[in-house]
Amino acid sequence: MPKAQETVLEIDLKALKHNFEYLKSKIANNTKILAVVKAFAYGNDAKEIALYLENLQVDYFAVAYVHEGILLRKAGVKTPILVLHPQSVNFKALIENCLEPSLYNAKVFNEFMSIVHQEHQTNYPVHIKFNTGLNRLGFSESDIDYLISKLKETNAINVKSVFSHLAASEDLNEKAFTQNQIKSFKEITKEFTSKLGYKPMLHICNTSGILNYPEAHFDMVRTGIGLYGFGNSEKENKHFKPIGTLKTIISQIHSIKKGESVGYNRAYKSDAFIKTATLPIGHADGIGRPYGNGKGYVIINAQKAYIIGNVCMDMIMVNITNIDCKEGDEVIVFGTESTSEDLAKAANTISYELITAISQRVKRLYLK
Repeated sequence: MPKAQETVLEIDLKALKHNFEYLKSKIANNTKILAVVKAFAYGNDAKEIALYLENLQVDYFAVAYVHEGILLRKAGVKTPILVLHPQSVNFKALIENCLEPSLYNAKVFNEFMSIVHQEHQTNYPVHIKFNTGLNRLGFSESDIDYLISKLKETNAINVKSVFSHLAASEDLNEKAFTQNQIKSFKEITKEFTSKLGYKPMLHICNTSGILNYPEAHFDMVRTGIGLYGFGNSEKENKHFKPIGTLKTIISQIHSIKKGESVGYNRAYKSDAFIKTATLPIGHADGIGRPYGNGKGYVIINAQKAYIIGNVCMDMIMVNITNIDCKEGDEVIVFGTESTSEDLAKAANTISYELITAISQRVKRLYLK
């Protein structure tokens, strides 16, 4: 990999392929795979990631919001795209761009029905979401007859899939809860499809569901964090390769005397002589203030350098007292050895939050 000369997020597409193929090895040949590329593909680059996965013949994509799907269509993505949380105001744009909505309550269902009739659509693909325990979005089991009555009244839409979302598939202490979710999903979909008169695709598994609950793979599985290099457990992480390496450089080195302070609000006051390095990355780039004051760290010449004082908007300062380095040297914020998951734990958060926060002003470099 090239040495960094500025703040850059290197995206290893070979690692992405490795992760995709590992996940695919866990499912049956006839089980489809949906790649979740919401939130700028978990902070990487949705267009590049989606186009690369499309070449690997992924079956479906999912985004959170309509505008994310439109960006993929403008980039040339042809694969079906499920919009997980569409807003009614965007339904016309959704249809214009051949995106497929998740319908999760009566209000959204009826508003979409109104738009598809206005647009003179026939058999427009939709996805019906049921709540089985996450209690976030989804129809309840008691809504089945209402849904069926509405669906029987029209040929404007076609139910492409019925799905739900596991709440704790990565936590084996919650195995009984997850198994109960799967049982509930089976009962709901059995009743729903028998009354519907045809069988849509069924899917409930996320990345940890793929790995931990093979009996629940059904017709399709969804994967987000797994594609980007994490299996949500020490055991599974060994099989994945983080695709993103966030690098920066040392802009300036300071010698700090005893009693001097560093950064805003004098949050750090030195009780001895130290050396600090200033790096061109800050909370506007995704390294939030919780990483400051000795919690977060970077890697310089294979050694940890902890963040000194408060994180600034565009800069952080790190302690390099015992590290042999110079201005212009490369710095690893996270990567394959010291991962985003490791860094996130230092601030009592998760890799998802850290990687999706990396600002789009950070240059992306693709390793193909």
